[in-house]
Amino acid sequence: MRRVIHRLPITRARINLGQVVRRVHLHRELFILEKDGIPVAGIMNVEDLEDYLELQDPSLKKQVHKSHQEYRRGKSRSARKFLAELRWSSAKSKK
Repeated sequence: MRRVIHRLPITRARINLGQVVRRVHLHRELFILEKDGIPVAGIMNVEDLEDYLELQDPSLKKQVHKSHQEYRRGKSRSARKFLAELRWSSAKSKK
């Protein structure tokens, strides 16, 4: 999916903030905010931001890769079973 990136003066973004946020949320558009023609900030969808932040942590990136490899080898369990294991573990630790 090709992302649309817009450059926008901060003053114009402020005036149209609701519309900018709606476009970011609904269409995953990206906005680079400029002050006097210099890029100073960006506005992006929160899911994209979370993905970006996860990729900044090398240990987390390794964990995601390891988990993906285990999944491909069939070493996965259902969410229901996983949640039951979490509840059991939590109840056991409270005793």
